[in-house]
Amino acid sequence: MSEDSPPGRPPPGLLRRMTERGRGEEHRAATPLELFFDLCFVVAVAQAGRQLVHSLAEGHPGHGIPGYLMMFFAIWWAWVNFTWFSSAYDTDDVLYRVVTLVQIAGVLILAAGIPRAFNDSNFSVVWFGYLVMRLALVSQWLRAAHASHGAERRTALRYATGVCGCQIGWLGVLLLPDHAKPWVFLLMAIVEMAVPALAELGRPTAWHPHHIAERYGLFTIIVLGETVAAATVAIQSAGDEQEALGTLLPIAGGGLLLIFAAYWIYFAVPVHRHLVSNRQAFLWGYGHYLVFGSAAAIGAGLEVAVEETTGKAHISAFAASACVTVPAALFMFSVWLIHSRHHKRGLAQQSVLPFAAVAVLACTFAGGTAVLLVGLVGAVTVALGVTLSAGRQEAGDGGANGRSGGNGRGSEPS
Repeated sequence: MSEDSPPGRPPPGLLRRMTERGRGEEHRAATPLELFFDLCFVVAVAQAGRQLVHSLAEGHPGHGIPGYLMMFFAIWWAWVNFTWFSSAYDTDDVLYRVVTLVQIAGVLILAAGIPRAFNDSNFSVVWFGYLVMRLALVSQWLRAAHASHGAERRTALRYATGVCGCQIGWLGVLLLPDHAKPWVFLLMAIVEMAVPALAELGRPTAWHPHHIAERYGLFTIIVLGETVAAATVAIQSAGDEQEALGTLLPIAGGGLLLIFAAYWIYFAVPVHRHLVSNRQAFLWGYGHYLVFGSAAAIGAGLEVAVEETTGKAHISAFAASACVTVPAALFMFSVWLIHSRHHKRGLAQQSVLPFAAVAVLACTFAGGTAVLLVGLVGAVTVALGVTLSAGRQEAGDGGANGRSGGNGRGSEPS
């Protein structure tokens, strides 16, 4: 498809020279293929969330949380690899589409291997899924290198070399003893994240700020959508079996308010204007590991809260509440830290999300009403943000009108 192609760009064909698209390209938007790619990641996110729910509900957070962090990193990093490459080099020709579909197949293999990796520390299927994705990604980088020259070519070759080296390094999670695998995973995660920084030292790739911001926003929506789906299924199942709607309604209402608030908080600022350099973009993009991971964990926490309320979980009400409040607080704080604080002005605006995160954590002690209270905190946080932003905009409009006879532009809302 070519809806996002700039004027004068030829329609998709069998093969097109893989040159950079450029950061200044107008009307750049996510393509249907990218949306399909994101949608397939929902399967992997759901698998990781399901394993986290089982571990937390059985009272094994020491196993469940590290396992979830590892599996979600694998999911998130595979998505990051594709997203930033496609922002710079999406040719939308037949070969590009076929290679992307191969990457999607690798994602589905990865998803199928998550339960085995989570429960038995058997990463063979996950590693093979990564191998499929990585071979496809390396072929794309080599194709970009073939079509370029000079510093651009060296950057593409460094990416291809780094990705290949990392895939070999991941053999450690297959060959080493179980007690060493988490440390190998941590080491390889650090090495993986170093590859883009090192590859782009000489010449950055031409990723598109607006396109990247949109892609991250769309994946946020998909993760929040998975959270809604997981919580809905849990409440439906519990209601069908136990007829406990009276105790489940506060969880349903609070959970829905929380998810609505999470959406509003994330999309309150035009963040693409902050992505003006590789350093800023990398810090922002890497920080989304916390944003995406906590957003998905909220859904798992809501499922655990439902199971505890209906007597299926082997944990206390306090622990079940923490399964919701901790990821919700982490989401609010991480969104403020890497995303929205760049567009906040003044102590009042800057304080809203950090204080909201603390208030959410305090709700852990509320027992059965914790989820409802968290949802209310989220709603109040959004209301405060809107009020403060509107006040700043009115002040800006008034000052501008006073200076320019009513024709000035006010401050941009945040």
